Amino acid sequence: MATENFYGSDAVYELLVAAVTAERPLVRPSRFFLVAKRFFDLVSSLAGLALLLPLLPFIVLLIKLETPGPILFRQTRGGRAGRLFPCFKFRSMVSDAEARKTDLEDLNEATGAAFKIKDDPRITGVGRFLRRSSLDEFPQLLNVLRGEMTVVGPRPQIPAEVARYTPEQALRLEAKPGLTCLWQVSGRSHLDFEEWMELDGRYVRHRSLALDLKILLRTLPAVIERKGAY
Repeated sequence: MATENFYGSDAVYELLVAAVTAERPLVRPSRFFLVAKRFFDLVSSLAGLALLLPLLPFIVLLIKLETPGPILFRQTRGGRAGRLFPCFKFRSMVSDAEARKTDLEDLNEATGAAFKIKDDPRITGVGRFLRRSSLDEFPQLLNVLRGEMTVVGPRPQIPAEVARYTPEQALRLEAKPGLTCLWQVSGRSHLDFEEWMELDGRYVRHRSLALDLKILLRTLPAVIERKGAY
């Protein structure tokens, strides 16, 4: 699954990006930036896994005691250039959440190619805590370790949402998806879809180690404040 490309091929994706950046060329990140970023990803994902490992038994127990179903939720997401990969999270919803999504379409509070309900009835009690504390995304450190994600980068979306991107919005796929991003530290679900995509586009065009550091420094306060986390 990880080798599949939502756009069919890298060539198709490159043509799409070229069309968007024809008047405003995209500056590609330097080799140094990419190597330094990957090194940081490896160190931080290993450190994060070691640091949070003691919490694992408690999270597993709470999830299993509340509702039946798997501990981990695995969902296909769109990565860099539209390549698909299995994204891991702790299950925060009832096991038949995807099947019930169609019945809740009229309650969608998000704009554009996104689906969000503040008081989503599919979210479990434990799941609500995991989401607001961002602990549900702890397993994505494995995605970072595997190279499918990075620590700082646009949040990955499901293929059905990627399919609705405008060419300008597809520019966010120029960066590897991340655990935290400008959207995460700027209000998350309190922002509409267009604002979210604009922030991701801004990140892609201005990527740097300094910007990554600024986002990381704003991430912990954003998690503590839980603004827009649901």
